Amino acid sequence: MPFAVIARDKPGALEIRKANRDKHLAYLDQTGCVTLAGPLLEEGEMTGSLLILDLPDKAAAEDWAAGDPYAQAGLFDRVEIMEWKKVVG
Repeated sequence: MPFAVIARDKPGALEIRKANRDKHLAYLDQTGCVTLAGPLLEEGEMTGSLLILDLPDKAAAEDWAAGDPYAQAGLFDRVEIMEWKKVVG
């Protein structure tokens, strides 16, 4: 089941994002459930993340999000997880 994870960075946390980016990307690769992923941008600066996960239920998506190195480093101000339905693409 697809889930969208929308995570907004804490203000002024770009250095936390940069310092943990390699671990975050490795986590995405290792977990094997990420369909799409990329940063949210404001005026060209990374300010959050949008990910589409393929997992069996919302609890699994929440566990995945909690294990993300970005989350563990305290990067995010807020994270929203919801079921997602692909319509185009």
